[in-house]
Amino acid sequence: MKKEVAEWQLLLYIAGQTPKSIKALENIKKYAEEHLKGKYSIEIIDLLKNPQLAEGDQILAVPTLVRKFPEPIRKIIGDLSNEERVLVGLNIKPINA
Repeated sequence: MKKEVAEWQLLLYIAGQTPKSIKALENIKKYAEEHLKGKYSIEIIDLLKNPQLAEGDQILAVPTLVRKFPEPIRKIIGDLSNEERVLVGLNIKPINA
């Protein structure tokens, strides 16, 4: 049986369990469940544990959300509390939809 690949592959870069990192994870999980239910995966990358991984996606600040797939790659920095900005930034929702 073939393994299903998520249509939306998201990476959340954090640096430990800071309040901003926790809030960012809560927010992206909520938005993904509301708008991408069953079609997404979220990978958490803690740069305190794996700092070398920051280079691959050119992460300059945390928390940063990276949409790996569908391409093109998109990035959003911050705690992701502005749902409209996140949805438009990830191209889940068009501007003024």
